[in-house]
Amino acid sequence: MPGTVGDLGEFGLIAEITAGLPSSQQVVVGPGDDCAVFTPSGAVAVSTDTMVQGRHWRDSWSSGHDVGRKAVASSVADLEAEGARPLALVMSLALPAETEMAWVREFSAGVREECVHAGVLLVGGDTTSAPAIVVTSTVFGELAGRAPVTRAGARPGDVVAVRGRLGWAEAGLAVLNRGFRSPAAVVLAHRVPSPPYGQGIVAAEAGATAMVDVSDGLLADLGHIAAASGVAIDLDKGAFAIAEPQTAVAAALGGRDPLAFVLTGGDDHALAACFPRGPVPDGWQVIGAVRAGEPTVLVDGETWDGDPGWQHFVS
Repeated sequence: MPGTVGDLGEFGLIAEITAGLPSSQQVVVGPGDDCAVFTPSGAVAVSTDTMVQGRHWRDSWSSGHDVGRKAVASSVADLEAEGARPLALVMSLALPAETEMAWVREFSAGVREECVHAGVLLVGGDTTSAPAIVVTSTVFGELAGRAPVTRAGARPGDVVAVRGRLGWAEAGLAVLNRGFRSPAAVVLAHRVPSPPYGQGIVAAEAGATAMVDVSDGLLADLGHIAAASGVAIDLDKGAFAIAEPQTAVAAALGGRDPLAFVLTGGDDHALAACFPRGPVPDGWQVIGAVRAGEPTVLVDGETWDGDPGWQHFVS
């Protein structure tokens, strides 16, 4: 059995990754042709996400299985934020020829597992050689007659609510950067996110006026809604429950405020949405309100004095 990608070759690698993939009646042409063909119901939503070895994961922290799951989860979460149902996924995998096939098999297993969780089908992609592993996932979803839930619809008087975990992945990253592997719950959250699959449609059907995937941090991503909608968002500090593992990590870091994990930590891929005032869907937690004013995100009426969240291309 070939030990590396170079031993197996391009077409052998593709055959290894795509063997036995599930399909559906909506997929007319699957892996193995020049392109995939599928038949969505209504308008199509599409999003793409790229992960780079050493930047988005470290091999000493994450297995190939973890990387495969994370690649699917991070891309599908964007569809959830638009209120779309995931349908099809295509994936580009660039990697060095000396990459062990054991890693590729772990990665493929992780992709397949997360596709089942997310309710999406892997229908094709591309492979090429590169100095480091780079994974790009492009996901397609269907709106089935619903209007997309964009970032631009929030209005004064709306409430802001979230579904999913906040700040767990950031606490895990802080632990890993210190060379530790516990608390295990937050370390796992960094390695494999847990988007609230299906809740984008729930929010859309409940009348959400705006929604966003929390990938760069709650303050940063709600800032996108504030800017696109031309509103101010005021968060209630008392609405956030700090989990025990986050409190433990903050204490181990010299008494850091654990709320910082919740407000600025990315990569959990929770959903944050605005709803007309009234009951929000079951399982969603109200954390603030939309106000008239210059676009900004406040915490208890004040500007957050700390790290604003993840910023690309900033060291």
